[in-house]
Amino acid sequence: PPSRVREMEEENRQIRLQLNQLQGTAGQPADGGNYGNAAWGASADTGPEDVENTAEERANHTECPRSPTVLKCELIHVACVCAGHNASRDVVTLVKSILFHRKNPLHFHFITDAVANQILSSLFQSWMVPSVQVSFYDADELKSEVSWIPNKHYSGIYGLMKLTLTKALPSDLTKVIVLDTDITFATDIAELWAIFRKFTDKQVIGLVENQSDWYLGNLWKNHKPWPALGRGFNTGVILLYLERLRRIGWEQMWRLTAERELMSMLSTSLADQDIFNAFIKQNPVLVHQLPCFWNVQLSDHTRSEQCYTEVSDLKVIHWNSPKKLRVKNKHVEFFRNLYLTFLEYDGNLLRRELFGCPSHATSETLEELDEDDQCYDFRRERITVHRVHLYFLQYEYTPTGDDTDVTLVAQLSMDRLQMLEAICKHWEGPISLALYMSDAEAQQFLRYAQASEVLKNRKNVGYHIVYKEGQFYPVNLVRNVALRNANTPYVFLADVDFLPMYGLYDYLRKSVVQLDMANTKKALVVPAFETLRYRLSFPKSKAELLSMLDMGTLYTFRYHVWTKGHAPTNYAKWRTATTPYKVEWEADFEPYVVVKRDCPEYDQRFVGFGWNKVSHIMELDAQEYDLMVLPNAFMIHMPHAPSFDISKFRSSPGYRYCLQTLKEEFHQDLSRKYGAAALKYLTAQRNI
Repeated sequence: PPSRVREMEEENRQIRLQLNQLQGTAGQPADGGNYGNAAWGASADTGPEDVENTAEERANHTECPRSPTVLKCELIHVACVCAGHNASRDVVTLVKSILFHRKNPLHFHFITDAVANQILSSLFQSWMVPSVQVSFYDADELKSEVSWIPNKHYSGIYGLMKLTLTKALPSDLTKVIVLDTDITFATDIAELWAIFRKFTDKQVIGLVENQSDWYLGNLWKNHKPWPALGRGFNTGVILLYLERLRRIGWEQMWRLTAERELMSMLSTSLADQDIFNAFIKQNPVLVHQLPCFWNVQLSDHTRSEQCYTEVSDLKVIHWNSPKKLRVKNKHVEFFRNLYLTFLEYDGNLLRRELFGCPSHATSETLEELDEDDQCYDFRRERITVHRVHLYFLQYEYTPTGDDTDVTLVAQLSMDRLQMLEAICKHWEGPISLALYMSDAEAQQFLRYAQASEVLKNRKNVGYHIVYKEGQFYPVNLVRNVALRNANTPYVFLADVDFLPMYGLYDYLRKSVVQLDMANTKKALVVPAFETLRYRLSFPKSKAELLSMLDMGTLYTFRYHVWTKGHAPTNYAKWRTATTPYKVEWEADFEPYVVVKRDCPEYDQRFVGFGWNKVSHIMELDAQEYDLMVLPNAFMIHMPHAPSFDISKFRSSPGYRYCLQTLKEEFHQDLSRKYGAAALKYLTAQRNI
């Protein structure tokens, strides 16, 4: 009867579901099941377990469910050596590819220099991925372990750090997967972790055979590689059985190997890989050879194509080619697309909880908000934690010896990118820029900066990416990221669509001394002007600027739409002033100022358009900063299309209502914080 048929179908569906779930926890057969090319997959020493494997594989073809090889919430440990700005970008792509496929909690162990530590620690803190722990280990403390080894590899001393992991990582950590930063995962990392269960009692290290002829020594005339077992092994992906390595005295063993070989070899060419290979040649029983698809190497002279029969067999792609995306391989399109997918993948989507595994993530603050409040979206923005990638590009800054240095601080999004080159030509001092972008836009920005003659030669600009999330432009949060990451005693709080006058950097540094900024509370005002012309011959001096004002090619900033914003600067007085003069705060004053770096931060409740700078100047005034206008400084606003947020402000009554509500709450907070002194802001507001 049809009902019996339906019952059977339902039963079959349940069985299929269970099987899928079992395979989901097990991954594929633990070694990938499909070797592609049998010779590549053979374990370096064939023990009795290989007989079990084939039985296991036979069992796979029956409908018997397999026991899971990785427990449901088992913690997987991954280690990476990461130094410098560029490596920290690579590591993010690797991490994204792991997070995308994973079903287990992860613990990342990063051996870093100071730069990568700062970048990655702030990135993971703000990323807040559930069931991910991160630990950092200071590479400087490990340098002495390997600095005695002469090494010709481009990664320098960091290329040798993997040798020190038994010492660097916690002594109770038994196993770890070690990865280069130029790796992309095409499968769940748990499948790789499961292979530890296949090690014989003696095996301590799992590696994939090298896919180039490097260690065969026939690449060119007089090419003399380090000793290796057969083709040797690639150390881009390593399974390290730390507990066993410590037991056999790994530290002494690799040192002795290195010392012995260096007598004739003089230096390493491939850093840690040469020493691992020389060690394995002496002790072949210690290595477990991984199937080659766990490290498909795209370096020059590689035979990686012989490693797999189907692109779907691939597990891990290793971009160990100096040409990166231009390697020669018949599946290079597939590889490139996979890599680019993770490069541009929205990292916020990887914040998903692991089903059924306990997580320590809490978002109680969100629950305190009232969803019926018509300004809910605004309030939510205030507690949203945006992912932040500091120093996205190379950054070098040498402090000036005299404690007068000033950083230009600004924020921007993709539509203002074209302003950067002009600002760099006008301001030679350090710059701290926060860029509000999606992952894909950050990659476009990277290409833009690397192609620009002006930007690629400027090393004293810190670019900090704040990743897009939510409905509003969190302008004050983005400003704070730029402000917090300025490295000089003073900051010039500017906007990216203003060009400073030529020589402003030097003039501000002199003013810092002249006005004794070190010992007084001052905010130096740089008067703002604007042009409505897209092509402007920029004034070389104050005299030239004044004549342009008289001719009508320049105006005082926003005089025709929002006079109050800059009226207190007192432009009439500025025309003839030769010394700095003090001005008083007035409602809605929002000048561009130079202050000490430890000034109050911007209030992050203000998002999008409206009141974001006004509230900051109010707080400076509440803290009794003197507002001093500089007589020989100016900046000019360049024309551009209106931002999305200003259009929202103009067209949406709800937006304007919420802004008003936030203003009132800000006033109340200000009076709570600064007492009776803050009452003047309330009365000024009421008189409007």
